[in-house]
Amino acid sequence: MSWDTSSMPDQSGRTVVITGANSGLGYEGTKAFVGKGADVVMACRSLDRGREAAEEISEAVSGGGSLTVMELDLGDLESVERFADDFGEQFDDLHVLCNNAGVMAPPRRETADGFELQFGVNHLGHFALTGHLLEHLEATDRSRVVTQSSSLHENGTIDFDDLQSEKSYDKWAAYGQSKLANLLFAYELDRRLDEDGADVTSLGCHPGYAATNLQRRGPEMAGSTLRLYGMKVANAVLGQSAAQGALPMLYAATADGIEGGEYIGPGGFMNMRGAPEEQESNAESYDHDVADRLWAVSEDLTGVEYDLPDA
Repeated sequence: MSWDTSSMPDQSGRTVVITGANSGLGYEGTKAFVGKGADVVMACRSLDRGREAAEEISEAVSGGGSLTVMELDLGDLESVERFADDFGEQFDDLHVLCNNAGVMAPPRRETADGFELQFGVNHLGHFALTGHLLEHLEATDRSRVVTQSSSLHENGTIDFDDLQSEKSYDKWAAYGQSKLANLLFAYELDRRLDEDGADVTSLGCHPGYAATNLQRRGPEMAGSTLRLYGMKVANAVLGQSAAQGALPMLYAATADGIEGGEYIGPGGFMNMRGAPEEQESNAESYDHDVADRLWAVSEDLTGVEYDLPDA
């Protein structure tokens, strides 16, 4: 299958929220959506960086869509709730929610609410955001929730005895756990939406190896010049462009034939690059018992309860 942004259907009149929209995959996804006519809400931790990105995109793309920059810090549950409230004051419909933003392999840090940073931002922040925006998704015909995972979810396991990595911390194990949690959430959300009869589909995706700022942040936070140099070399040798890496998310969000519960990733060399296709994630990601337990823990930790039946 050959699929790129030229394959995207017209998005005129559709409202899209993309987290982490000011750089990397989110930036490229925003460009593609607005170029197809969508009204894109750029959910960014930094308003200044978001506005700079929006100005660049507006100058580069003409497609009839619009850009709205709104502040969202996924590491602060109050910010997540405030974003949802502000969104509701400006918009009614929500056709696509792209849970895209993330952090990768930093030194152990905590969110404003005391969660381990990767689990808190990558999973719990998006879990809370989706819950707060669910009424808008349910009120919109054929809406979708697309949650960005990673091929490194295959190295993850959900350690319910130490979810916050307080007993021991390995940055890559914590990243794998957060990315596995993304898929468990995406699939469980789709099952519960089906049980409820809602006209909303949920699915996961991954970008392969895309050269973005994500790889730089961990070494920068650790102050490791050697690791930073290594990441730059790996990006140059192995990585595909951020625009190419955004295609699985865009396919998941817009392609015909999506039923919910799929996992979309690049179909080329070792699933690191290439055109998007449907793939299989690891066995634990499809474990209903683990997903159900994670859902209950996530509701408890965030205080965000979904008005959906158990799957």
